[in-house]
Amino acid sequence: MLAMGVRAFGPAKTIEPLDVEKPTPKPGEAIVSVRFAGVNHVDIAMRNGVFAKSAGLKTSLPLVLGMEASGEVQSIGADVEDLKAGDRVAYCLSFGSYAEYAAVPAWRLVKVPDDVPLDVATALMLQGSTAHYLTTSAFPLREGDVALVHAGAGGVGQLLIQLARIAGAVVIATVGGAQDKGAIARSRGAAHVVYRDNGEDFQKAVMEITSGAGANVVYDGIGKETIAGSLRSVARRGVLVSLGQASGPIEHISPQELGEQGSIFFTRPHLADYLREKAEVSARAKDLFDLYLAGRLAVPVDRVYPLDGAGEAHGVLEGRKARGKILLKVV
Repeated sequence: MLAMGVRAFGPAKTIEPLDVEKPTPKPGEAIVSVRFAGVNHVDIAMRNGVFAKSAGLKTSLPLVLGMEASGEVQSIGADVEDLKAGDRVAYCLSFGSYAEYAAVPAWRLVKVPDDVPLDVATALMLQGSTAHYLTTSAFPLREGDVALVHAGAGGVGQLLIQLARIAGAVVIATVGGAQDKGAIARSRGAAHVVYRDNGEDFQKAVMEITSGAGANVVYDGIGKETIAGSLRSVARRGVLVSLGQASGPIEHISPQELGEQGSIFFTRPHLADYLREKAEVSARAKDLFDLYLAGRLAVPVDRVYPLDGAGEAHGVLEGRKARGKILLKVV
């Protein structure tokens, strides 16, 4: 079967077609005929070899990329009781989604309601689940909280803004220099927008907007370029959440800084720790599907590439050109 991946770690141009054997289901697994595969920053990190020696995401070569997809169940292995061939499903955090077929642990699969398109379901898996746990578990937002959301026009950012607003929070969003990015963030519910690439100081803006109090929570997926300002934007006893490193890894945060900023908390959570079992996977997906079907959650699919366009898709994401979810259409 056709799959896209790498034989050596490196830049986007190292992605190439791989002729791999179609999987057969082991006990507890289902084979999914993939319709859409999601493109995410974690795929770029895996392609670059960041996790080559990781205990949790250890990768070996050759590597079929991708950790998120939707499609139909083609077959099931032993001990799988709640799925059957033909079921519409979606999932994340299972390797090898840039392929025509994928073997997935059955407990990670969620059934997709008939009225939810599969491209939308894909976008709600990794990015949607991330935005969900960040706003309900990592920092349970409440009415009146102030949240600073970096990269507010991106896929996760747009979902974060909407879920924060649903919780009753006031959202300050940062975006790149393009004016349309600011319009996107506002359309999702951001009350204030700061254009970082135009030289606007988001820390200063946060303090002015909050009359010096700071934000109750800062969601920072940019990393190296923003972390110092993010730390100084947090309110006393607030939380700084690092959810990515699009601009490069964070080199250092001193515990002393956390104390001097007002006894703030710093966390670098992983989605896998908030999708630990089937009940949690299903509950988060149900919340997201219900919000989408009720018209309360817009799911931004920005671009769709064919499976063999994975390299180009990675280039767009790395170049910070995405204004929503990037997908690969497999079938």
